[in-house]
Amino acid sequence: MDSNTDEIAHKFPPFFQVHKDGRVERFMNSVFVPPTIDPQTGVESKDVLISPETGVKARIFLPKINGPDPIKKLPLVVHYHGGGFCLASALSATNAKFLTRLVSEANVVAVSVEYRLAPEHPLPIAFDDSWSAFQWIGTHRNGNGPELCLDRYVDFGRVFLAGESAGATIAHYVAVRVGSTTAGFEGMRVRGMIIVHPYFQGSEPNNMVRFLYPGSSGTDSDPKLNPKADPDLGKMGCEKVLVLVAEKDRLKPGGVEYCETLKNSDWKGDVELVENEGEDHCFHMFNPACENALLLVQKLAAFVNQASE
Repeated sequence: MDSNTDEIAHKFPPFFQVHKDGRVERFMNSVFVPPTIDPQTGVESKDVLISPETGVKARIFLPKINGPDPIKKLPLVVHYHGGGFCLASALSATNAKFLTRLVSEANVVAVSVEYRLAPEHPLPIAFDDSWSAFQWIGTHRNGNGPELCLDRYVDFGRVFLAGESAGATIAHYVAVRVGSTTAGFEGMRVRGMIIVHPYFQGSEPNNMVRFLYPGSSGTDSDPKLNPKADPDLGKMGCEKVLVLVAEKDRLKPGGVEYCETLKNSDWKGDVELVENEGEDHCFHMFNPACENALLLVQKLAAFVNQASE
């Protein structure tokens, strides 16, 4: 047996380790679930292939549709999952529980993007996949896209970006890129963005992120990782931002600083900061039935509904 099989070249607990033969071993693996109809809420999910070339997919969540035609079109939440750019999945049981509850509570359509994970696919591939997915979603804005349920049920004048942890970092990147893009989204309006327990980088060294993103200029100077370093921040293409931080989360200061960065930038929108007292990072994904997780989903739903008016 090759001795390199078990020798470790890089180790980043609690996320992953890389063996000398190149094999990546994750310490937390996603439990995948197929798309289904939730018996309690009636929320229906389905998977779509966005890019045959890259294999990028998405899971669409549709609320229970009541009443006859004409069908009332609904707001759209474009969601990017967390996991440090190297873990988790849009197709996981954890993600399904969260988005099923949000879609039912807010009465929206959600699209959760399955971007490719590092280190097998080094950053910025996750960002590129997420942007490509948003562009694909945008092809439905005139009712002529490849996915019928998006053509039929989505009001593209009421679009929201959302993400937790690294997914929040990606959502912010997409929002800035939307605002910096001059064509291709006519008739599509991003009303707001939901940033939950964001994984923004700053001046502190982060060896894992540097390993996942070997081509980066640095965690403090790369605009994809640090909003303060982004010259296009003032162009961010959404009108309202809701930022949630958790009291016990070591990443809380980055979320608070993000709000201050937005307020002090040329961006003209509104930002709201909410603290989840007594909770840690992404608690709502790991303990979705707890009272504070239910309150969190209610807060997100209220934000979407109010910003949609």
